[in-house]
Amino acid sequence: MATVALDRDVAQCGCAPRQSRALHTPTPSTGNMPRRSRADADAALDDALASLTASTAAIERASGLPSTTTNGNGVEDVDFGGGATKKRAAAQLTAKARERAIERDMRERTKKYKVSGDRVPTKGIADKKTKAALKETQNLAEEAARAAATREKWMAIDEPGVLEADEGEKTFQFQQRDIVKNVDLNAAKKVFDLDVPNTGSYYVDYSHNGRELLLGSSEGALSMMEWNRHRMIGETDVKERIKCVTFLHNEQFYAAAQDRYTYIYDKRGLEVHCLEDHAYVNKLTFLPRHFLLASIGTQGILRYQDTTYGKIVAQFRTKLGECDAMTHSNYNAVVHCGHKNGTVTLWSPNQGSPLVKMLTHRGCVKGIAIDRSGKYMVTSGVDAQVKVWDLRMYKPVHAYYSAQPASNIEISQRGMLAIGWGSTVQVWKDALATKQNSPYMRHQFALGQKINSIKFCPYEDIMGVGHSRGFTSLLVPGAGEPNFDTFVSNPFETKGQRRENEVAKLLDKLPSETIQLDPDAIGKLRAVPKEVQAERRQAAITAELSSRKAQREKNEEKTKMKGKNRTSKRYRKKQLNVIDDKALAKMEAKKAREAGVTEKRGGVAAPGATAGAASTAPHAPSDVSAALRRFYK
Repeated sequence: MATVALDRDVAQCGCAPRQSRALHTPTPSTGNMPRRSRADADAALDDALASLTASTAAIERASGLPSTTTNGNGVEDVDFGGGATKKRAAAQLTAKARERAIERDMRERTKKYKVSGDRVPTKGIADKKTKAALKETQNLAEEAARAAATREKWMAIDEPGVLEADEGEKTFQFQQRDIVKNVDLNAAKKVFDLDVPNTGSYYVDYSHNGRELLLGSSEGALSMMEWNRHRMIGETDVKERIKCVTFLHNEQFYAAAQDRYTYIYDKRGLEVHCLEDHAYVNKLTFLPRHFLLASIGTQGILRYQDTTYGKIVAQFRTKLGECDAMTHSNYNAVVHCGHKNGTVTLWSPNQGSPLVKMLTHRGCVKGIAIDRSGKYMVTSGVDAQVKVWDLRMYKPVHAYYSAQPASNIEISQRGMLAIGWGSTVQVWKDALATKQNSPYMRHQFALGQKINSIKFCPYEDIMGVGHSRGFTSLLVPGAGEPNFDTFVSNPFETKGQRRENEVAKLLDKLPSETIQLDPDAIGKLRAVPKEVQAERRQAAITAELSSRKAQREKNEEKTKMKGKNRTSKRYRKKQLNVIDDKALAKMEAKKAREAGVTEKRGGVAAPGATAGAASTAPHAPSDVSAALRRFYK
């Protein structure tokens, strides 16, 4: 029979106990000897052992080797001669061996976290700056890998579960009843079946910490429960068709895509909001780091709504018709949509067109799933193919074939791939990076239930399947992550911890502008091309020259205005308002010039060409002033 080990629930195996390495001195049989003769025999034996020890020490000292003696506790001490300090050789050797074993283990663990591989030699690099930068980068990478390995060894103490088959057997041959018989009672309680016929097909979703289960029926039944304790939290009947359900930032609220609009309910099943903008929705997904609810449906419109203040952040027309497959990447929060023409488009709320458009199948795309690291994407189509894609190169890695077109696919926390079609569900282990020949597990529903939804429970070796007769919980050893971070998700969190975690998430909320294909590009400086650098340098020179010219003109204006406010100038300005004979004469002369023009002066009385009696100047009028009399005869 196979050996089954689950996370936190390890099966006991019947291994023979290890033999002790301690050497025991045989006690001679004394029979029924008298008490005095027994004491004499013990004394004789002690004397023989003492003489043997002394002779052995003398031989070792003569040959230059350290001598060994036995203390009162039976532990050998080492004497290095010359009255040196005695040390316990056995304890010292054991400590050194333990240190060497730990160091070997740390080196093996560190190899998994090294991104750049082996260290690059820097002897052949001539540039000192480049050489120093490369050394610093490699040192930082090694320190980070060592720190990650240390955390894994001393903090990640639980090992993942596994299903192992004996020689000549295959793991996919084992049924759920066989697995339940070989696990402990707590793990066996996690396997159950909710058989509710004639209530529609059920959609499934687990909370982020894996403690709550959300079920939505196509007939309108909504229920939320603590599945591990089999306790109902709240249920309601919306009396309307339900197409998809999903939890929001925590287990207190969830969203349900109904026949016309999308609604938000609390954990008791009470309606909180009606999202009229999200109409005729087929798929919902929630981005927990950005607090964004994304939806797409029959209209082919992708909408992002911020659940913190309830506004639409962005909405785009995909122009590819109705969409029935959608998910998001936990790595960069990019939404992936599968369309009926066989393409998969990648969307961000910051761009109105797809970031990437990939042709994945020859026909409609039925399902999409992305692994936890964001490196691999799995798609299924009507061509009965399940393809694995490398999102770093946007190229196919390999493909699997299913008996029927798979409409439900899901990837667990540890990279197990679940594929569901009809009434059959298969689980593939290590099927993303390498091509596998056979599935890890297989389950066939006995009553022919049609699978409608598949979800893996976080931090548990549980897979939930929603079908046409209700819900079934299956054991999948090794599917869940055995070690959890309480700052991310805590399956055992209390009410106060949930409130603190909710406030911390709101404070750490990322803006929607940070959603892009490469999230590591945020905060980095991109190298500017040389042509752009030359243009910027020329623009800076032109701006500097124009600034200097404007400053020079400004200085010239200041020079012209210099002295305008001196004392003499102010005195002359005041004198303009004083009217005397000289100023009056000037004013009358100006009026006379404006009145008429003479032959030589434009008709205005002017001095003669010659002076004296022969002057051609006219006679002075009777009313001329004394100041102008000198211009007349």
